[in-house]
Amino acid sequence: MNRIEKKFSDLQKKKQKALVVFITAGDPNLAMTEALIPEMEKEGVDLIEIGVPFSDPLADGPVIQASSQRALSKGVTLEKILNTVRRARQRSESPIALMSYLNPINHYGLEKFAKDAKRAGVDGVIIPDLPPDEGREISEVFKKSGLDLVYLVAPTSTTARQQMILKASRGFVYFVSITGVTGSGKTISKEVLGQVSALRKHSKRAVCVGFGVSTPEQAKEVAKYADGVIVGSSIVRALTENPKLKAPQFVQKFIRPLRLAVQKGD
Repeated sequence: MNRIEKKFSDLQKKKQKALVVFITAGDPNLAMTEALIPEMEKEGVDLIEIGVPFSDPLADGPVIQASSQRALSKGVTLEKILNTVRRARQRSESPIALMSYLNPINHYGLEKFAKDAKRAGVDGVIIPDLPPDEGREISEVFKKSGLDLVYLVAPTSTTARQQMILKASRGFVYFVSITGVTGSGKTISKEVLGQVSALRKHSKRAVCVGFGVSTPEQAKEVAKYADGVIVGSSIVRALTENPKLKAPQFVQKFIRPLRLAVQKGD
């Protein structure tokens, strides 16, 4: 049982919901990324999702696309990200998942990436452009290294495909609450939240909802239906708009309200 599995097991026993926070590695810089990890853990963030910047992030909306471009322009690489995680691990035991497209992982080398990621302290990997019916090889390599491969399920997924994803996903299941890109949702429909509730009944893994949650009010509502709430674009935007805030102050101002909302959501 790695950190992700243990975290969700502990939360389930306490009948609590998870707050998952996404940040883009290297935006505004890798020093801030490293500083945010232990501060978010202190604040009670249950899982930290670190985005690997990529030049063609098809699933990401304009906010995260722009953050990826800024990070890439500063020379952020997958190797540097793993080194950042390794240093942060000296001060944090929070579960960490990388969100990366296939290209950076293949360029790095699949087996080398799996070994280096685990050694650095990464617990899981989310690959938005990897469908479960094409992920068997990667899944086996990750499993040998002790990394969880997290798959995404969409509201439009058929029942058969949902079952395939539930069986293949490890750590947790990432439910995409909208059919667009990250950060594009204004509200999450009751129909979609009903799908989340139904999916949880058939899943051995925690089901976390992302791609459409940005405010504490939304987080509170989603927490009533899901095992966890994933917030990304609003955090990335806040980092861009508040460059003078240090990590402790940023976490207190922008993440604490989300954490409190998720705790009150169930």
